[in-house]
Amino acid sequence: MMATGTGKTYTTFQIIWRLWKAKQVKRVLFLADRNILVDQTLVNDFKPFGSVMTKIKNRKLDPSYEIYLGLYQAITGTADEDKIFKNVSPDFFDMIVIDECHRGSAADDSAWREILDYFKDAIQLGLTATPKETKYVSSSDYFGKPVYTYSLKQGIEDGFLAPYKVVRIDIDKDVDAGRHHPA
Repeated sequence: MMATGTGKTYTTFQIIWRLWKAKQVKRVLFLADRNILVDQTLVNDFKPFGSVMTKIKNRKLDPSYEIYLGLYQAITGTADEDKIFKNVSPDFFDMIVIDECHRGSAADDSAWREILDYFKDAIQLGLTATPKETKYVSSSDYFGKPVYTYSLKQGIEDGFLAPYKVVRIDIDKDVDAGRHHPA
């Protein structure tokens, strides 16, 4: 768990890079739930992986790569033919990174969780700035307690984040009072 803006993706790259270079992991799957998260990771922090890296597209999982980036939604779905992750064996990936793991993957009945269960023997690393702990969903139930936490306060003290000040503003007009209505 690391505060927003403190380098979760860069830290993740370093972990994967070192394990991959040391040949401790061969194939890695980086999952996110929004295209912008996948695309930014592909062209920025993960760029050094170069030609061994691919983004999963068009519901095709090409087994000739080593680093895969994709949307949960691109590899699973309600119909069996949508579950393209099952086109490879359960031991295909050595490591799976789940970006923003407090979202869908935290729920027991999530379609995304099916992916994690299928690749159950892979190292699974969940990233979040905002863990979810409710009566129905828990990030720590699946991933366990955070192995590393870098707080907002520490990020500010270390100079990575700007200090903030909360300012409360009370508005004495309701929303409709400010609109002009035709006579």
